[in-house]
Amino acid sequence: MTTMTCECDDLRQASVSRRRLLATGAAGAFAGLAGAQLGPGVAYAADPAYSGDVLVLLSLRGGFDGLSAVVPHGDAGYYAARPTIAVPKAQLIGGDAFFGLHPALAPLLPYWTGGQLAAVHAVGQPAPNRSHFSAMEELERAAPGTSIRTGWLNRMLGSLGTSDSFQAVAMGTAMPARVLAGPAPYLGVTSVDGLALTGEQAGRPISATMSALYDGAPAALARTAAQLTGALTRGATLRAAGYTPANGAAYPDSELGRALRDVARLIRSGTGLMSATVDSGDWDMHENLGAAAPGKRMYEQLKAFATALAAFAADLGPDGLSRVTVVTISEFGRRVTQNGSGGLDHGYGNAMFVLGGGVRGGRVHGRWPGLGAGDLRDGDLAVATDYRAVIGEVLRARCGVGDLAGVFPGVTPSALGLVAAR
Repeated sequence: MTTMTCECDDLRQASVSRRRLLATGAAGAFAGLAGAQLGPGVAYAADPAYSGDVLVLLSLRGGFDGLSAVVPHGDAGYYAARPTIAVPKAQLIGGDAFFGLHPALAPLLPYWTGGQLAAVHAVGQPAPNRSHFSAMEELERAAPGTSIRTGWLNRMLGSLGTSDSFQAVAMGTAMPARVLAGPAPYLGVTSVDGLALTGEQAGRPISATMSALYDGAPAALARTAAQLTGALTRGATLRAAGYTPANGAAYPDSELGRALRDVARLIRSGTGLMSATVDSGDWDMHENLGAAAPGKRMYEQLKAFATALAAFAADLGPDGLSRVTVVTISEFGRRVTQNGSGGLDHGYGNAMFVLGGGVRGGRVHGRWPGLGAGDLRDGDLAVATDYRAVIGEVLRARCGVGDLAGVFPGVTPSALGLVAAR
């Protein structure tokens, strides 16, 4: 068994570069503003025409190993393929006769047993793609075999008629992912408190200069400038109000914890948020994934993920969570068989988590294809359910998307019964 080579070093360098960008602070990016109607005097309140859930898309970048997180202990092939990194059945939590959760996910166990958290296994893209960049691009474009270049989340926002950039936010990054690419307005910010123009400082009022510059300009130009200055004004209002998490929620001091805290802040502040994207990584564990024990790589990363997400759910409280659905995605899963470095190379089938008040949780949804030699797809967990069909079920049942074909061409929403209709 050997470790496959890939562009993972490039991925890590990109991740480091991104962290350096975030560390510079005060980086607010405004994109995709064509046709939007935001002005600086508009009060921010939820769109009365929208009664669906806030969709929070949590991207587990780097290739999440769903087989470590949601363990098929009832399939003997799992333990045969992972002699040193498999999670012993006795350590699993929230389990049933076939599946169990990794013990590091304990912070989320109350939501699993309470029925607000579920998993869907053996999900993925229509065809294997083991390139981080290509697979993530296809995952976020979500229109294979077509010439469509927009991101699926932007298409969803367009179908709902969004007109305000605060209705869709990429939190934690000034460089929103491809999933938001398109004409519907959205906002990319490193943080709520960091919402400012790059270079803006005392004595150099760039936003004021822009307002003066575009005063009396043609409507198409003035509208975009007004959106930008209006977003800055609203950000300043949020900053001045401050934020204290509710219900004793304690977010970890991590990129993910800070981003989810700000998403909860926007939801609870009534900004009219309809969708938010947040990145979590790096899940690219080619080596030293480790046993299911504190201090080991996968254990610590799953614990950090679970702690941040549990804090987010606690902060919202039952009423807030009833109007939110969190969905996790990743570009691909990992190989079924561990490699010679105690890690896992790029694979295919994966697991998704879905958290929210309308979720039928406490169980694993989807058809299990099996881990026998004849069941695998080139040595990988086969995909039994298209990830777009899973998200499509959420969009139709919880977010009020009627024209799913406009979001995911050629895809029928799943009939898993994953979520209850609003």
